[in-house]
Amino acid sequence: MTRVSFQTDPSCYRHWRLTIDGPVATLAMDVDENGGLNNGYELKLNSYDLGVDIELYDAVQRLRFEHPEVKAVTITSAKDKIFCAGANIRMLATASHEWKVNFCKFTNETRNGIEDASENSGQVYLAALNGTASGGGYELALACERIMLVDDRSSSVSLPELPLLGVLPGTGGLTRVTDKRHVRRDLADYFSTRSEGLTGKKAVAWKLVDEAVPRAKWDETVEKRAQDLAAASTRAGATQGITLNPLHNKRTDRFVQYRHVAAELDRAGRAVAITVRGPDDDPPASPAGIKDAEFWTLAMTRELDDLILDLRTNETELGSWVLRTEGDPEKVLAYDRFLLDNQDHWLVNEILLYLKRTLKRLDVTSRSLIALIEPGSCFAGSLLELALAADRSYMLDTPPPDAPPLDGAPSDAPPPDAPLPGGAPPDAPALDGAPSDAPALDGAAGEDRAVIRIGAANLGLLPMSNGLSRLATRFYGDKSGYNAIKDIVGRDLAATEAAELGLVTFAPDDLDWDEEVRIALEERASFSPDALTGMEANYRFAGPETMETKIFGRLTAWQNWIFNRPNAAGQQGALNSFGTGQRPQFDRKRV
Repeated sequence: MTRVSFQTDPSCYRHWRLTIDGPVATLAMDVDENGGLNNGYELKLNSYDLGVDIELYDAVQRLRFEHPEVKAVTITSAKDKIFCAGANIRMLATASHEWKVNFCKFTNETRNGIEDASENSGQVYLAALNGTASGGGYELALACERIMLVDDRSSSVSLPELPLLGVLPGTGGLTRVTDKRHVRRDLADYFSTRSEGLTGKKAVAWKLVDEAVPRAKWDETVEKRAQDLAAASTRAGATQGITLNPLHNKRTDRFVQYRHVAAELDRAGRAVAITVRGPDDDPPASPAGIKDAEFWTLAMTRELDDLILDLRTNETELGSWVLRTEGDPEKVLAYDRFLLDNQDHWLVNEILLYLKRTLKRLDVTSRSLIALIEPGSCFAGSLLELALAADRSYMLDTPPPDAPPLDGAPSDAPPPDAPLPGGAPPDAPALDGAPSDAPALDGAAGEDRAVIRIGAANLGLLPMSNGLSRLATRFYGDKSGYNAIKDIVGRDLAATEAAELGLVTFAPDDLDWDEEVRIALEERASFSPDALTGMEANYRFAGPETMETKIFGRLTAWQNWIFNRPNAAGQQGALNSFGTGQRPQFDRKRV
């Protein structure tokens, strides 16, 4: 498969047309049949692949940041009598297993972003289905706040994956039908086994769409509904947004380097060391001081988001991600306070929502996450969320700067200011063995002790998919443990105290640090990646189940499994048999 870049802009779109008319924007799907991301298939009938979804994700992001005046977004088709035929079947049939699953995951996250815009940004989405919407096309509509269907006796909505392809609606279709649109279970069962779907008034009666409109009244009704949504929107309607300039990074076979984020790719160890750099300067005095997308929280989040997508899609064999931070915790907390104090400002709200979505993307990534907290780290407030998201965390336990030396210390012990074994020297990325030309994050901090600090941002501002903060999820069912952390908000915690409070997993001293980290990474690399993915997806989301946790849990378990089965992906399975005139051959045993 081609190495995928997730960076694009409207001038490069091949599949979408974005127009803006005052408070209403229109995203018209106009897929280029010959514009597939990979070879071997044509994107007919507005079917889509990952390249189409990358453009959609970019458009949704730009509407939120660059167009605050937009209060309603209409998603429709630029083609006659077809809205979207869903994910391209030939693409799915020829794609590798991991490509299919990662494609479904990214598509889901983009749908969630649309719902987040409607719910939390006042930028409400309307699906105007001017033709048939099947599979992923209908699932795109399901992500919108309101669905209109042209009533012409032929245009329908359907989820035909089960009867036609032997798979499931992979971008949350089944869950959104029942949990969001409240379609009755027995009706949902019938609908999902009827490949031709439902049309007009019956689709309305079953709650699959909100409105069926005759074609003669279509254009004027769509315009009125969009204007009505805009009028009811809570969005402030600012006139000036900020431009999401292209991200600049240097990528080699061993490194990915942005301004605030860097990654070292250890192929032999099947791991990636990710370092996030805290801010160098102070936040502005007011939101008016955010002049561009270089504001630290936004710039860092954009880089981390892009890196997660890059590694998740292009580096599927690097199964362990080691998370580090560098910088001044005080400056991280100053940016957090600035955001907290100005949440009512539309741009600050968008930045916080974007950070929330990016951390959620990390949560649902099928990689082992290990946080290393060392001297010079800035795991505080919003950056502490990285450690709280990790499956396991190690915090280096070093004596206070004024502590007397331990008796019997070896004569060749490193001086106090020497780089720590296994730590991140100031002139190289994090993992050992970096070549001399490795890029470095500028200005690494040089604190003597590793500390973490809980801030207000950790107490519910950045919830997970389960609706809880990462701290509340960590201490789910342990009220005394959770209440104990309220007394230490804003205070530096060294390794021993952090471990006693349950905020880190292990606190090795400098004699054991290298060995424990090495063993943890080598052990992780020795396990079955499939079993690790299942394990991690199970325990990361303790507590209540939500529509999001259902979607990603079912994607991880059900769709991951189904995509591997011969009934779907085998040589005579439904994906390969579709369109050939041959019936698929099914293994009839239920498991």
